[in-house]
Order: sequence, then structure tokens, then C-alpha cells
Amino acid sequence: MNNKDLYNQSSPSLGGVRGGTIVEVKNLVKKFPVGTGFFTALNGVDLTFTEGEFTGLVGPSGSGKTTLLNIIGSLDTPSEGEVIVLSKSVGTLSAKQAAQLRKEELGFIFQNYNLLPVYTVYENVEFPLLLLNMSSDERKKRVLETLEWVGLSDKVNSRPAQLSGGECQRVAIARAMVKRPVLVLADEPTANLDSVNSHNILKTMLKLNEELKTSFIFATHDEKVIGYLKRIIRLQDGKVVEDSF
Repeated sequence: MNNKDLYNQSSPSLGGVRGGTIVEVKNLVKKFPVGTGFFTALNGVDLTFTEGEFTGLVGPSGSGKTTLLNIIGSLDTPSEGEVIVLSKSVGTLSAKQAAQLRKEELGFIFQNYNLLPVYTVYENVEFPLLLLNMSSDERKKRVLETLEWVGLSDKVNSRPAQLSGGECQRVAIARAMVKRPVLVLADEPTANLDSVNSHNILKTMLKLNEELKTSFIFATHDEKVIGYLKRIIRLQDGKVVEDSF
């Protein structure tokens, strides 16, 4: 498989986004109701992310990193401020529009894989494409190319229960990448993996970042992940305390 060919197969709707700013976070505040008051998970966060980044939101539990990742992924909305993702203001999107953004332009990788146990590897990776206007031939081509990319061509007919943890996470990466998204959001993707599998997964994602120019934003406190990041954004008590390249 030719790397340039894979890159050039990106959805036409994304073509104008690559190469510039993909996420703007402006004075973001997120509050959650607790009893008779509120807990402030994010407090005045300002950040900009550009195409091709391999960035981590780093901090202990409760620092706000997963909350920020969820808002960028349009899974949640700001209490105050604004988050603009691929030219769309997350806080103004309807539920349908937010779902459309996730469906067409974002990829997600979670620590628990979230694979469908009754589906084969092929079917799990194909699933996001079923939601798009794509022919069966094109879906098959995309799935097989992506599984080859993550080294699972020999597992197309296996089910998740027949795979190792590292293989399950590679299926999850393939599922996230099969749409050729501009941005992939990864929440503690190595949390359930041993050291060897963690490094293999991270090398796979770094390769996709470097060769396909796909942007990755991680939420993590794993030192193994931090060692691969090109940019580290440290959060503490809902605020950015360090932003280093």
C-alpha cells in the first residue's frame, strides 16, 4: 500500500481543513452540578491545535484532561467560552450536527476498546463506514487497507474474544482511522496494555501521524505515552500550567 495513496483517499469534505488550525479553545469553562453548587472542571483554558499534531493533555485524575477531550470531540459542551473544531463551534451545534461532526470528521480511541463482541475484526472496522454514503466495494477497500496498515490482515475474520489486548487496541485504531479523519482523540489508549503492547500501539499511531498527517490528541497520565508526544499540555485543577513542544 502506498502511503501517499492512503493519505489522498481522505474524504473530500476534509480537504480544505488540512494544513491549518483545526481546534481553537477560547476561555473555556466547564462546570458540573454537585449538590447545591458546581464543580469547575475547566477554568479559562485557551489553546490552539494545528493539523498534524501529536499532542497530549497530561495531568492527574481530576485535572480536566478528559473533560477537555470530550468537549473537543463534541461529546460535551462548554459552560462558558468557545471551542471551535474544524470550523464548527461545538457549543452551538445541535445533537444531530454534533453527531454528524463525529461521524464524518473525527476518530475516537478509548482505553476499553469498545469493540462489538459479536462482530468480526472486519465488521468492527467497517462499522463507521456504514454510516457514510460509501459503496460496498469502497468500504471493503478501505477496511482491508487499514487493517494492513495496523498489521491485522490475518485477523479479519476473528472476533474480539480471540484477540490479545494489543490486537484489540489495534482494531480500535483501525476503526478510528478507516474514515481518514483529520483528528483522532485518544483517551488513555494504553491503560489496559502491558509495556510491549503499549509501545507497539504508540509506534503505530505515531507512524499514522507522520505519514498520513493525521492529528492526534491524547488524554493521558501514562509516562509511556508522554515519551512519544511532540507537544505536552499539562493541566492542573482545570487550568493549563504548561504547554511545551
